[in-house]
Amino acid sequence: MKRIALSGAAGRMGTACRQALSEAPDLELVACIDQAPSDGALTFATVAEALAATTPDVLVDFTAPASVEANIRAALAAGTDCVVGTTGLSAETLAALEAAIPAGTCLFVAPNFAIGAVLLMQLAVQAARFMPDVEIIELHHNQKKDAPSGTAIRTAELIAAARPQPQGAPGAESEIPGAAGARGACVEGIPVHSVRLPGLVAHQEVIFGGPGQTLTLRHDSMDRSSFMPGVLLACRAVADRSGLIVGLEKLMEG
Repeated sequence: MKRIALSGAAGRMGTACRQALSEAPDLELVACIDQAPSDGALTFATVAEALAATTPDVLVDFTAPASVEANIRAALAAGTDCVVGTTGLSAETLAALEAAIPAGTCLFVAPNFAIGAVLLMQLAVQAARFMPDVEIIELHHNQKKDAPSGTAIRTAELIAAARPQPQGAPGAESEIPGAAGARGACVEGIPVHSVRLPGLVAHQEVIFGGPGQTLTLRHDSMDRSSFMPGVLLACRAVADRSGLIVGLEKLMEG
């Protein structure tokens, strides 16, 4: 049975993870790391304290961009595999963390753990080969701490790598005075628009345009339970892998 420590255990995703882990027969939640007490496992204020007291096999992190790097470094230094759902890590930070991974240890990072969201990205890659003109709209709850979302950034990166040429859509140069940002952020040459409203959880539309036609791909997570099969898959899979792995599709491929 794999022993799991959960960082950010009192948050929205942490609460869903606690329930999912408690129901998994082959996984044991041995430590919760947060400032608020969590039922069902010992609670620690820091990752370092939890690692020393419980020696988990895997650290699952759903915290915040400001704290995730330190959490990962503490786990890697202890030779603990990491499953990271906290977004906001830059490419430079990931490269630095990759250099710190001990032999035989895995750092797994996913911008989205919903199976449907991963399938959307894969479909978007296929569409981009034939319809390179595309924009992304991502919609999340108003407490989300980063914009654009990690899912949107990852989707844009995958599309940019797949399409044969950049699109011709107008950029910021078409924005009227006083309306900066109307065209969204430019991520890998793709406009990305972020919506933040109460009532939303996690949603994304990828809209492709071509002569006389459009193609819209959309995924909706109405509840955080949609992410749990991916989290459990990652917790089980990292023991057989090493190094830096980005994207749930890498684990879905077997």
